[in-house]
Amino acid sequence: MAASRLIIGGVALGAAIAAGYVAKNMASTSPLEVVAEGPQQPAMALSEVLVLAADVPMGQPVGDQLQWESWPSNSISAGFITRESESDAVDKLKSSVARVTLYAGEPVRRTKLIGDDKSFMSAILPSGKRAIATQISADTSAGGFILPNDFVDVIMTRRAGQAGSGASGDGFITETILKNIRVLAIDQTIQEDEEGKKVKVGETATLELTPQQAEIITVAQQMADRLTLALRSITDTQEKVTYEADYLVSGNGRRGTVRLVKAGEVSEVGARK
Repeated sequence: MAASRLIIGGVALGAAIAAGYVAKNMASTSPLEVVAEGPQQPAMALSEVLVLAADVPMGQPVGDQLQWESWPSNSISAGFITRESESDAVDKLKSSVARVTLYAGEPVRRTKLIGDDKSFMSAILPSGKRAIATQISADTSAGGFILPNDFVDVIMTRRAGQAGSGASGDGFITETILKNIRVLAIDQTIQEDEEGKKVKVGETATLELTPQQAEIITVAQQMADRLTLALRSITDTQEKVTYEADYLVSGNGRRGTVRLVKAGEVSEVGARK
């Protein structure tokens, strides 16, 4: 019994000595030195790119909606405007007009802007095309549901007894004189309203035409009692048009003659050389 007590006492003494040794070493160890690090460097190179702070509708000036924003340098396209290359771009471009609808956060490209010294309509008109304004009303334009960038057929209505109509009597005849024509604007509206839900009933439609079509509709406006725009399905816009009323300006295919329209009467006269 005495031997066991001695053994237990020896173990306890050894443990106490070990604990004191550990405590002594911990107390003598100097505290870890904290090294203050400088600001972290970005993982990738950044450049400031000119972007839009808010949406800009087509045909509206960008105004104060231009701002610089950090952009990954390796993601900058050739058309982007950087602060490094054009630090004064905000002041130079704020009077520019949006050629198409621009959206917030979108990098600014010059190809989508029109300088303040240029006409908007002439800038968006494709090469070789003409813009012709045609008088319309709600009852001749699909009840007002025709919007810019829609495609329409132009229908001419005139009295049956009118010269050149090919019919006699007191009734009316109708003819589709142009097909699949793009509408550029309704009055001064050059794009549909937000989400396409609201509709503006205009009095003038501006149509995108070839030079020949421009002549056709000019003659038709003088001859017709009414011109009607018929809205086409969006699925038909790629349809190839094989007919238009070119007889109105070509003298039934005979060169050297033009059609003269006076007070609704049509006659052919020799063209001066």
